[in-house]
Amino acid sequence: MQAHDAMFIDGSWRPPLGTSAIEVRDPSHEGVIGEVPAGGAADVDAAVAAARAALPGWAATAPARRAEHLTALRDALAARREEIADTVTSELGAPLSFARAVHADLPITVAGSYARLAATYEFEERVGNSRVFQDPVGVVGAITPWNYPLHQVVAKAAPALAAGCTMVLKPAEDTPLVAQLFAEAVAAAGLPPGVFNLVTGHGPEAGEALAGHPDVDMVSFTGSTAVGARIGAAAGRAVRPVALELGGKSANVVLPGADLTRAVKAGVANVMANSGQTCSAWTRLLVHESHYEEAVELAVAAAARHPVGDPRADGTRVGPLVSAAQRERVTGYLEKGLAEGAHAACGGPGVPAGLARGYYVRPTVLAGVTPEMTVAQEEIFGPVLAVLSFVDAEDALRIADGTDYGLSGAVWARDEEEAVAFARRLRTGQVDVNGGRFNPLAPFGGHKRSGVGRELGRHGLTEYLHTQSLQF
Repeated sequence: MQAHDAMFIDGSWRPPLGTSAIEVRDPSHEGVIGEVPAGGAADVDAAVAAARAALPGWAATAPARRAEHLTALRDALAARREEIADTVTSELGAPLSFARAVHADLPITVAGSYARLAATYEFEERVGNSRVFQDPVGVVGAITPWNYPLHQVVAKAAPALAAGCTMVLKPAEDTPLVAQLFAEAVAAAGLPPGVFNLVTGHGPEAGEALAGHPDVDMVSFTGSTAVGARIGAAAGRAVRPVALELGGKSANVVLPGADLTRAVKAGVANVMANSGQTCSAWTRLLVHESHYEEAVELAVAAAARHPVGDPRADGTRVGPLVSAAQRERVTGYLEKGLAEGAHAACGGPGVPAGLARGYYVRPTVLAGVTPEMTVAQEEIFGPVLAVLSFVDAEDALRIADGTDYGLSGAVWARDEEEAVAFARRLRTGQVDVNGGRFNPLAPFGGHKRSGVGRELGRHGLTEYLHTQSLQF
C-alpha cells in the first residue's frame, strides 16, 4: 500500500488544503494499492504561485547549469528504475518486462536527451541586422494521461525545464503513483524550489483549475480529443499557447510486393503493446484485397503469440486494461463492431479464460471491417486490430486518411523509395517505413484531431520557447 498524504509544492511535501483522497487500484486484481490527495483549485493556486515566484531565477539560470540539473534528474530516475517499473505494473497493469523497457527506460533516455540539448541549443542567433532570442514561455501547466504515466511526464517536464520554464504537473488520477516517484527524483536532483510542482487530483477539479489558471502561460495536455478540444478553446479565449497530443487511429499500410508476414507480425505486436492502450498504435491493418485472407490468418497467428495474463508472470505480453471503465469501453466497441458486420477472427467480447478477476479483455482481430464502421473510425484503446482491404494505392491512401485522426502509422513496400513516396502523402505526424525503429529524438505529434504541437527532441524544446528579435 502506497499511501501519500502530501503534494510536492515549492520544493517540499505539503499537506493538501482539502481532505479528499483518490484510491489507486491494481487492475490485475482490482484491489486498492495506494492513495493520493485529491487536490483542488486552492492547491493549484499554491503550486502556480510557487512556479511563478521561481520563474525569474530559473529562466536566468545558464543553460549549461540547467543541463546539469537535468543530468542529475536523469540519474535520479535511473536509480529508481526498478521501483518505477514495479509501480507502473501495479497501477497500470503493464507486463513487468514492458514496464522496464518502455515505462522506465524510455523516460530516462528522454531526460538525458534534454540534458544534452539544453547544453548545446543555440538560444540566440544573428539574422541580418537582428539578434533573435528564444526565451522560456513562462509557467507551464502540464496535464498527463494514464497510459504512459512517466514517459508523458518527462516528455513535458524535461523540455520545459531545459527551456527555462517552471511548471505545475497534474497527473492522471488512475496512475498517480509514479508521478510521486518523479517528484522525489526532482528533489534528489536538487532543482530549486518552485521550479517543478506536483498537484494530484481529479480532472474536473484540479485539471480544469490548472488549465484555466490566469497565471499559467502555457498548457501542455495529453489525453482525449474531447478534453483537448475544451482546453484548446480555453487557451484560445485567453490567447495563450497550448500543446495538445490527443487521440489516434493509425493505419499500418502493406502495399503489394511488401513482406506481408513481417508487416503483419510487427503490426500485431504494435497493437498489443501496453494492452493496446497507446494513442499511436497501428489499430488498422490495410492490405491489398488479393492478400486479405492470408493477412487475417497471419494476424490471428501473431495474436496467439501475445498471451494475456498476470503482468508479473513470465511470458505475459498483454496485461489488463487500466480500469473497469476502460474494459467496458473496449467491450462496447467490440460489440458494436460485431453488430455492424465485422467478425472476430480471434478474441471478441468476453473475459479471457481463467481471468475472472481483473480488468482483462481478449486480444482481438476483427475481420470483415469496412472503412465506415465505428471500429475503423474511432479510437478503441485496447488490444484490438481491425483488418481492412484496398484495391490499389489510391484506395489505400483514401482509407488511411479517412478518419478524424492523423497521429502515426506505418508503410511497407517492396523498396524504400515506394514506401517513402506513399508515406509522404499521408496526413499523419509520424510514419515508420518498412519497420523503422522508434526514435526518441524525432518530433512526435499529430494532424487533424490528433492535436497540435510536437514532443521530443529539438522540436519538443521549441514548444516551450517564445521568440524576440532586436533590430540594430
